[in-house]
Amino acid sequence: MNAPHPTALIRRLRAALAGLAAAAFLGACGEMMIERQTDGIQKARVDREAVKTVQVDVDPIMRGTVAADTGLVGFDPVVVRGYGIVVGLRGTGSRQMPADVRAFLIQELAKRGFGSGNPGAPPMSPQQLLNSMDTAVVVVEGVIPPGAPKESTFDVRVYAAPGTSSSSLEGGHLLVADLRPGLLFTGSRQPFPLAEAAGPIVINPFAEPNSLQKDSINRTTGRVLDGGKMKKDLPLKLRLYTPSHSRAETIQNSLNSLFPREPRQRDETAHGRTGDTIDLTIPPSYWKRTTEFAELIRHAPMNIENPEQTAMAIRRALLANPGAAGAASWRWQALGKKSLSMIEDLYNYPEEQPRFAALDAGSKLDDMLAVPHLLDMARTSPSIVNRTQSIKLLGRMGTNAEIDLGLRELLDDADVDVRLAAFEAMDKRGDIGITSIEIGRKFTLLICPSKYPMIYVTQSGRPRIVVFDEALQVKRPMTLVTWERRMIMKADEGDDLLQVFYRERPEVAAIIDRVKPGLLEFISFLGRKPTSQRPEVGLNLSYSETISLLHELWRQKYLVCDFRAEQDRVLSDILQTDKPDKERRPEFDTDESDPALQGASSGALLSGQKSDLDSASVGSGLDATKQRKDTVPR
Repeated sequence: MNAPHPTALIRRLRAALAGLAAAAFLGACGEMMIERQTDGIQKARVDREAVKTVQVDVDPIMRGTVAADTGLVGFDPVVVRGYGIVVGLRGTGSRQMPADVRAFLIQELAKRGFGSGNPGAPPMSPQQLLNSMDTAVVVVEGVIPPGAPKESTFDVRVYAAPGTSSSSLEGGHLLVADLRPGLLFTGSRQPFPLAEAAGPIVINPFAEPNSLQKDSINRTTGRVLDGGKMKKDLPLKLRLYTPSHSRAETIQNSLNSLFPREPRQRDETAHGRTGDTIDLTIPPSYWKRTTEFAELIRHAPMNIENPEQTAMAIRRALLANPGAAGAASWRWQALGKKSLSMIEDLYNYPEEQPRFAALDAGSKLDDMLAVPHLLDMARTSPSIVNRTQSIKLLGRMGTNAEIDLGLRELLDDADVDVRLAAFEAMDKRGDIGITSIEIGRKFTLLICPSKYPMIYVTQSGRPRIVVFDEALQVKRPMTLVTWERRMIMKADEGDDLLQVFYRERPEVAAIIDRVKPGLLEFISFLGRKPTSQRPEVGLNLSYSETISLLHELWRQKYLVCDFRAEQDRVLSDILQTDKPDKERRPEFDTDESDPALQGASSGALLSGQKSDLDSASVGSGLDATKQRKDTVPR
């Protein structure tokens, strides 16, 4: 056998080496492909695990709900602020103000027609108004509840703006002021206004009118009850954790079945825009209960089939974990009346949390079988919280004579908080046992029958003075000299009428009149405005002034009763909501390219300014322990 030629041998070696290289290359490619495929499978597995974690990492009782697959955008309240102008003061305003604030307000007043000469426009020019000592520049702030619809109202807080020297806002009226989320500043790139505010200023109701420096009461801070009004709807949206058109459609169909479109509702309750976003429209029946609507949306079921079976599963989860009572109640409410058959036997369950969860859901679903159990709890529970909460639930239920009679009975309860809760429930139900009188569009006077005499004044919503015991009268004999002798009252023992001398200001004529001592006639007389036909009809006192006089009569023991005031919640709500580290709503973000805004938090004031929020203490009466008498922070 002949040996191969050297050249042929070299060719064979090259071919072998090439084959080995190719094999090695193909092997490497194969390993790379396997590696990449493994990475892809591993990544897909990780993604699935991530999705699985989002869907499963919720309380067991919340599985299968909208909240398990979505986040609710706009669930947090929104703090809004703006500059405003208070007019009608008695020389206690200020011409002083920062130059940028003055320029901003002149521009705003010009937009509103001041000094334009147009028919119906205010005759004063912006400069004349701001230069008056009867005018004060203020900061207006309030908290808008989640999903608040257009035209809804809320309380606002007003205080003299930093850089001004106003000494009192007493007797003033806030002109219309725009309220914006986020920063308080005067630049051209302000956020769009969400709301506006206007109305009479209510300062501390126990301040002595026109008595500057005679007490420690702050007269440069006040409130406008129900003074804020929404200019547009505050949007609520659902964002899916994992975008999916089919999932979004399932959620949309479920919510629209549970919350069908109502008259005056502009769109379906749920409207899917994309695979990851669903817009929500609040039905008119929830316009005053937007927070409740948001909770029902979160607890609504993804699958609306077999609601009885779902209600039973919730029941089992609750009994296994009574700490989930709040979520169980919301879930049953979201399911609707079909859940009642699964919870009615829990109305007398021996364990408190499951029983109250069932009663809470049953009352809100207007199940009249819950009424006897709630009344029993309101009468006999050792917990005042449970008693007042059960009364509150009864107050929102439908027409029922048993409820009406039970609430009237509770007006004679020995505990003052129970009596107040019973009154609020009766007022909410429009009970005919409560006499209601509107006093010159300033406040509402309500007379409530009770064997325990009491005066109750509100500091939120619509202004109200409530008199418990329709026979309550000013005690005689009596002599009251107050408000720097501008108010004098006198009556001898046995007199049927009180003699009243009142001078609004030193330069005006005094009003001298007589009035019956019964509080219905007396309070009406204080608030009514005199007319040219009947100049003696009343004193035309404001809400604050009326309360101040009643409190002074009570303090000097001419009113023998308890005196209670609703806790002032406006400042507390602002402090709790407006936290610097709180995430801002995306739709309210300001343009960070503006140097004036960079590095500022959503609740910041103008640089160099300081709100009296900074020095306010929540513990100074806002959340203080309840007292038996006057509970208004001084």
